[in-house]
Amino acid sequence: MKSNALGAFWGLALGDALGMPTQSMSRAEILADHGPITGLADAGPRQRIAAGMVAGSITDDTEQAVLLAELLVENDGVVDPVELARRLLAWEDRMRERGSLDLLGPSTKAALARLEDGVPADEAGRNGATNGAAMRITPVGIAADAAHLESFVDVVAHTSAPTHNTGLGIGAAAAVGAAVSAGVGGASLPEAVEVAIAAAEEGGRRGHWVAGGTIAARLRWALPYLTSLNAMAREEALINVVGTSVAAQESVVAALALAALADEPWAALCQAASLGGDTDTIAAMAGAVLGAVHGNEIWPADALATIRSVNELDLDPLVSKLLDLRERPLEKGL
Repeated sequence: MKSNALGAFWGLALGDALGMPTQSMSRAEILADHGPITGLADAGPRQRIAAGMVAGSITDDTEQAVLLAELLVENDGVVDPVELARRLLAWEDRMRERGSLDLLGPSTKAALARLEDGVPADEAGRNGATNGAAMRITPVGIAADAAHLESFVDVVAHTSAPTHNTGLGIGAAAAVGAAVSAGVGGASLPEAVEVAIAAAEEGGRRGHWVAGGTIAARLRWALPYLTSLNAMAREEALINVVGTSVAAQESVVAALALAALADEPWAALCQAASLGGDTDTIAAMAGAVLGAVHGNEIWPADALATIRSVNELDLDPLVSKLLDLRERPLEKGL
C-alpha cells in the first residue's frame, strides 16, 4: 500500500513536470519546439505560462495537491472550505511574487472571489466545471478508501464544493480520486477504472447542474472507442474527439483513458505531455492513477531524483500521514 500511495503522488508530480514545458500549447507547437516528449525538458521558446522553467519543475497541479494534503493532515481529514480558499489565494499570491503566470484556473478563481465576497461555500463553486478539483484530489484518494463508494464521494464532494460544486466538477474529481484509492488498495488497472466510472456516476448526482456530457457516460463511450483504433488514430482521437482542454469532461476523460490503455506507464505520461492542451494536468492525473495501481517502482529513478532536487520536494512523509488517515471511518471529512 505504501508503494502504491507513493507511486500515486510521485506519478502526479512526474506527469505534471513532463507536461510543464508543453502546457497550453498545440500539438504542432510542441512538435516544433521539442518533438514528441520522451522525458523531462526545459520550457521552450513558445511556452508562456512556464517560461524559463527548467526540466523537472512542477506546476500548480502538484503544488495544489500538496496544499490539500497538508490541510487534510493538519485537520484530521476535514477540509474547511474557508481555510482551503485562504490557502489557495495565498498560493496564488506567492506565484505572482515569483513572476509566474501559472495561477488559479478559471473555476477556482471565480469561486474564491465569491467566497471572499461572503457567498456560502456550497454556492461559491456552483459554476465550476473544469478540472481543478480533479487535478488536486489525489491526496483524498490516498487517505480514503473508495470501497465505501457513497461515503468516499461524500468526502470528494465536500472537498471539491468550494470551487467545483457541480455534477461535472465533482464527478471528475470522484473518478480520479476513486481510481487512485482503488489502486492504493490493491486493485488492478481494469478494476480501478471500473471504480472510477462508478464514482463518476455517483459524483455526477452531487452539486449543481451544468450543461455538458457527464464524466461517467463519456468514459463508457471513450474507452471502447479508443480501444478499437490503432495507435496513430487513437492519438488523433484523444486530441480531436475526446479533447484536451481544461473542461472536466475532456481532460479527465483523456487522462483516465490514457491510464486505462497504457502499455507502459512512463510512455503514457510522455504521450499525455505531447498531445497539446492542458498537458500538465492530463499527465498528472494519468500518472496518479498509474502509480497507484503499479507502485512507485515503475517510475524512472533518475526522473524521480530530478523532481526531488529541482523542486526540493519530499512527498514521502506526507504520504505516510495520509495513509494513517485511511484507517479512520469516513464521515464529513475522513
